[in-house]
Amino acid sequence: MKIDWDNEDLLDYDIRKQMSIAAEKAVLCEGIRSECAIHVCLCDDDMITDINQKYRGISSSTDVLSFPSVDYPPGHTASQCEHRLRMEYDDESGACFLGDIIISVPHVKKQAAEYGHTELREACYLLIHGVCHLMGYDHIDPEDKENMRKMEEEILTALSITRDSDNTSSVENTLLSLAREAMKKSYSPYSSYPVGAALHCIDGRIFTGCNIENASFGLTNCAERTAMFKAVSEGARGFDIIAIAANTKPWPCGACRQVLNEFAPDIRVLVTWDGHVEEKPLRDLLPEGFGPDSM
Repeated sequence: MKIDWDNEDLLDYDIRKQMSIAAEKAVLCEGIRSECAIHVCLCDDDMITDINQKYRGISSSTDVLSFPSVDYPPGHTASQCEHRLRMEYDDESGACFLGDIIISVPHVKKQAAEYGHTELREACYLLIHGVCHLMGYDHIDPEDKENMRKMEEEILTALSITRDSDNTSSVENTLLSLAREAMKKSYSPYSSYPVGAALHCIDGRIFTGCNIENASFGLTNCAERTAMFKAVSEGARGFDIIAIAANTKPWPCGACRQVLNEFAPDIRVLVTWDGHVEEKPLRDLLPEGFGPDSM
């Protein structure tokens, strides 16, 4: 999936990167074989209100608007109409253009707070909703709404992203369990302080790691960095949750906070010890962190 962004600086690079992964997953779940492209405009409430008024006659802001370029027959979606997709093939981009999506960044922030999850998760959800419209789904009629919601759920499940707190708890519990298991593999003969970590990728993969000590103490590697380096070496770039387990409360050290910030400044950090669990966003653990956007 190729994405042409407008006003991309309104959202952090890490969020946009994971939105791109979500868009790609949407096309894969639909079963589209052709290379596709979309245009995504990030904007404020004033701009989306103007667009809403101009094209829909509704003088109010909203969270997301979609403008498909493909005219699908009633009851059909993109996977059933690849011949129509190919009519939208653009030589310059080398892809079939699905259409335009407008996303209100203030709505991303507001709704993330209302639902009690991250801006990353809300932004990905809104983009998936928009891409579903571009693929021919709608929610005007009850049956159409049910079909669209099923597709959204399929995409969200494939990404391990959801608005449903019960599913989120399931992902969290899995990560906490894997972190505790990784802790058992720790090589910590000098400190006798084993640590395990489980890192969740936005594409659904999970990478674990443990702390690995060295007789030359400075060469010791923490569990969080072990998991992150394994993930990055396998091509992963988007991350939303990391769970860390130890015998006492194991908030990550400064070096690990910096490494996490490099790839996922909005990541949720879960720590578990002696039956306890706590959570903080990385931004609270590393305020005003220095990362790629600082360069």
